[in-house]
Amino acid sequence: MTVQLNHTIVPAHDKKESATFLSEILGLEAPFPFGPFLAVQVDTLTLDYVEVDGDQELESRHYAFLVGEDDFDQIFPRLVERGVPYWADPHASRPQEINTNNGGRGCYFPDPSGHWLEILTRPYGSGG
Repeated sequence: MTVQLNHTIVPAHDKKESATFLSEILGLEAPFPFGPFLAVQVDTLTLDYVEVDGDQELESRHYAFLVGEDDFDQIFPRLVERGVPYWADPHASRPQEINTNNGGRGCYFPDPSGHWLEILTRPYGSGG
């Protein structure tokens, strides 16, 4: 049996702002409407952004994206150019640093709705 995550819903205070932020930072196609959602295609996974009441507090979620070394070299400067804060660790104790976990590179950064995004070039536990 093959099991693959196909889509998930991402709550946002402003679905256009958050979906556009992700697609631009990662260098993906522009978000597209799908019913009440604004969808971002990430390989075979679709992130369906849905707008929630602006007064409603969002629970921060974590989304990690495994990227190639060349992709990291394109994505990371976009964060820096936009002045997006980033950290080497999920506890935000190493600001404006990247990590070299598992022999790769990675960092954590917030999206406009406060979700904790991560880019990494080597999967957890892959050594290095």
